[in-house]
Amino acid sequence: MKVIYLLAVVFVVASCKEKVQATLSAQEIVDRSISACGGEQYTTNDIFYKFRNYQYASEWKNGGRILKRIAYTDSTKVVDVKGDQGFKRFVNDSLVPLKDSIANLYSNSVNSVHYFAYLPYGLNDAAVNKELLGEVTIRNKEYYKIKVTFDRQGGGKDYEDIYLYWFNKETFKPDYLAYKFYVDGGGIRFRAAYNERFVGGIRFVDYENYGASLEGTTFNDVEQLYERNKLKLFSKIVLEDISVKASN
Repeated sequence: MKVIYLLAVVFVVASCKEKVQATLSAQEIVDRSISACGGEQYTTNDIFYKFRNYQYASEWKNGGRILKRIAYTDSTKVVDVKGDQGFKRFVNDSLVPLKDSIANLYSNSVNSVHYFAYLPYGLNDAAVNKELLGEVTIRNKEYYKIKVTFDRQGGGKDYEDIYLYWFNKETFKPDYLAYKFYVDGGGIRFRAAYNERFVGGIRFVDYENYGASLEGTTFNDVEQLYERNKLKLFSKIVLEDISVKASN
C-alpha cells in the first residue's frame, strides 16, 4: 500500500509540475503568434495593399521601415511618408511644408492603418506592455486574453489607449481585438477577424468593426457583449490588392 501511495503522490506532483510548465506568459503567446502569422517575413519583405481610397506601402530601407499612403486624382499624386526622420508629404513629387499639428494628424492616420494591417507584428515594440488576463471562450473556441498598454515614451499620441487581444489557443492567431480610446469623446471598438489569407508567408485578415460607448460598458468584458450580439456593427475593414515583395 505504501508503494502505491508513493506512486500516486509522485504522479500528482508530476502532473501539477507539467501544468505549471505548460502555462505560457503573455510574451511567449505573442512570440508564438508573430511566428505563426509571418515571423521573419515581416522584416524581410515590402508590403503593398489598398484600403478604401488609398494605396499603402511598407518598405524597408537601410534597416529602417518606411510607411507610405498614396492618393491619386486626375492630375495629382499625394504621397505621405512616415519614417525615422518624421513625416513628410509630397504632392506630384514636390515636398509640401506642413504645420506640426497637421503633420502629426496625418502621421497618426498613416501609422494606424499600417498598425492594424500587420497584427500581431508590432506587439513586441519597446513601448508595448503585455499582461495575460486569463483564458476565455468565444463562439465555442478557447482564447488567451492579453491586455496591451503603452509607455508614454515611444507610445505615440494615443499612448493612453488600452487594447485587448484574444489569441486562439490552438493556432495562436489573434482572432479578435478591442481597444478603448479617449479622443473625440472616446469609445470602444471590437474587431472580429475574417477572410484570413496568407500572401508571401504573411497573414492578412479583414475585420468586422463593432463599437460601444464608454458609458455603461465594462471594457474588460467586451467579448461577452459580442457573444450576446450587443455591439453595433460600424463598418468593415477590408484590405485589397495585397502584394508582398522581397526587400532590396
